[in-house]
Amino acid sequence: MTKQIVNTTKLKTWRRVYFLIFVAGAVALLLSGAAMSKFFSLKSFLGNESFYSSFNSGNQNEVIETVRTVIQKIQEELENLRTTELDPTTSASVFKQGAFLADVLGLLESAVASHDEGKNQRTSNFDVHPLFKEKKRSDDEPADYFLREEIRKYVKIKPNRLGKQNFMGANATFTSIGHACFAMKEELEEYMDYDVGEICNDDWKLAQRLMVHGCDPLPRRRCFSRAPKLYSQPFPINESMWKLPDDRNVRWSQYRCKNFKCLANTTTTSKGFFKCSDCFNLTHHEMPRWVRLDGDSNQTSDFLITDVLGIKPGEIRIGLDFSVGTGTFAARMREFNVTIVSATINFGAPFSEMIALRGLVPLYLTINQRLPFFDNTIDLIHTTRFLDGWIDFVLLDFILYDWDRVLRPGGLLWIDSFFCLKEDLYDYLQAFEMLRYKKHKWVVVPKLDKDDREMFFSAVLEKPPRPFR
Repeated sequence: MTKQIVNTTKLKTWRRVYFLIFVAGAVALLLSGAAMSKFFSLKSFLGNESFYSSFNSGNQNEVIETVRTVIQKIQEELENLRTTELDPTTSASVFKQGAFLADVLGLLESAVASHDEGKNQRTSNFDVHPLFKEKKRSDDEPADYFLREEIRKYVKIKPNRLGKQNFMGANATFTSIGHACFAMKEELEEYMDYDVGEICNDDWKLAQRLMVHGCDPLPRRRCFSRAPKLYSQPFPINESMWKLPDDRNVRWSQYRCKNFKCLANTTTTSKGFFKCSDCFNLTHHEMPRWVRLDGDSNQTSDFLITDVLGIKPGEIRIGLDFSVGTGTFAARMREFNVTIVSATINFGAPFSEMIALRGLVPLYLTINQRLPFFDNTIDLIHTTRFLDGWIDFVLLDFILYDWDRVLRPGGLLWIDSFFCLKEDLYDYLQAFEMLRYKKHKWVVVPKLDKDDREMFFSAVLEKPPRPFR
């Protein structure tokens, strides 16, 4: 008799669970059918402004009332499950079904909250995010362009769980990728081919190639980055500035040189890069830079740090070095109590790792990106060996205007050894003069190793105050 009562209780419990699952599925079909009947090409209705505006008021109210009724029934059923004493052999399954119902309940409540919020927004002056506005033409969603599921999940708009605006004033999260990612579909899908929660592939070189070619920013990944197998504690800060780091702290698999000694050796001819080929030679090549002029033909237009800081005594505190290098400029400025962030990428050698192992701050950033600093916040921007005669004039304009954006009024722009062809010199100088900065230093000299066919240009310019209009 007891066994029959238990079986009857279990049967009733399962009937209630399956009934609620059936009702939730029916509501989902009802919502989908109502949306598709108005906009056939609409692929998503959760959090989309055009979904709410597509219904007439009668149908919309009926659907919302039905959803509210289902929410009430699910809440009652969950409460019954909490108070019902179950057979220990079936409790695990019932709890699993209860968790499923709780998830369905959360989705339905979020949909209703989003509807109520959208209704209030249409009667107020709230600005809807552009991606929530009704599209003029039915383009495919970005996620539909890719086959790899991790990319599709990443680029999909993610509504807030509570159906309300977050503290940043957004009602969803809009993760972005660079526009060139669509042109590099195969490479991006290879980059995003991994097992969630496992170790990432050793593919930083693929990632950098994507970034350099405009797939920047890259999507985040849900795997653990690879680290050197035998990572050792970095040297103390009083030693690390002018000492080659431990080779064990770098993954060398993607580099031609396999240790710092190879990179620092001036006789090595195949290091895998040519820009700043001597930058890892800290004693002979790097140590004299910016503290003395040694008569090197390729350094004659450099200025001393003391001369530049003397232009604004005590005013230069923080800055950005956008260059190809190993952080020596930041190391020297640190001696004058100036904090410099060094922006670079790994041009055939571990530049970023080298900067960090010296105890400085590397910023892994390509020229394609807007600087991640707010307006009028930086005291100094320095660049050398990066912006040269290869750069397009229009791109240079965009870069200089972005640098102007982050430089504060009275901040300094230090152009260090910019070189170009002699016939292009006037056009490049016009790009810098366009800023209308005050000229503290301005030097143009021939590049002696190029038979007077190339020119060096160095300058220290001060951003003027601009009144609000």
